[in-house]
Amino acid sequence: MHLVNILGHTIAAMIGGLLLIGLHRKIIARIQQRPGPPVWQELLHAFKFFFKETVTPRTASEPLYSGIVLLHMALMIGSLLVIVFGESLLIIIALFMIYKIVQHGAGLSSGSPYGRYAGVRSIFSIASEVPIFAAIAPIYALTGSLRVSDILSYQSLNGPLIVQLPLVAGALYILLLSKVRWSPFDIASSKDLVSGYKTEHYGVLRSILLFAEGIGLYVTLWLFLILFFGELSLILYILGGILLLVSLSFICAITPVLTPHHSVILQVGFGALMLLYALLIYWGVI
Repeated sequence: MHLVNILGHTIAAMIGGLLLIGLHRKIIARIQQRPGPPVWQELLHAFKFFFKETVTPRTASEPLYSGIVLLHMALMIGSLLVIVFGESLLIIIALFMIYKIVQHGAGLSSGSPYGRYAGVRSIFSIASEVPIFAAIAPIYALTGSLRVSDILSYQSLNGPLIVQLPLVAGALYILLLSKVRWSPFDIASSKDLVSGYKTEHYGVLRSILLFAEGIGLYVTLWLFLILFFGELSLILYILGGILLLVSLSFICAITPVLTPHHSVILQVGFGALMLLYALLIYWGVI
């Protein structure tokens, strides 16, 4: 039963995540007064690349060039399973941090200048994980646990954390914004780098990267809803995820991509505020 559960959640995350990316792209286009592609376009891209010939550049460093793609998928599935089985948020943080190293490795392994620049920028963008480090401190101070299952149990007895920790929700919202495409913090995949660290990955490898990206968006939206709204019905999770994505898409549509140093300064500053907030909760001031 565990295997069936894992496969079911993984397939749902791959398909649902790519549809969410397509919806994100469509909303941005409509806000910018463009028709935009259909919502299912990203899903079609992933299936299309799966049946294309996989071409390896002469400048690529094997086996890193192919292996890093499989590691990317493994990390995203691992983060999904942490939520499914109610494990610790520390595991998700570790997987997200390793994911930045994967971006760096994917960019450098192709030998492409665009990939190399994207790889370097991914190290700068590691600051996007700072808010989640800071945000878990107030959650732990209030609930006494970092296990997803314990946080859900706490909310079933004491109400949603969005009411008790609104500033923490703001910190994790910044993290969500850094995880979606075309956001102000998306410095590793901005248009001046073509497709960023994915530029030279083609065929099945590109398909795997796209499906992994879909799982990543699915996980981050689901995690936000679980942490701050508790256990909901499937319909409410879907509606909540869509509404959350719409708000993110609106911000992405009206804001430019920040420079790397501005992105780092802004997110580190917000993380520092969250650490101060956690201390005030711990000392009983709030």
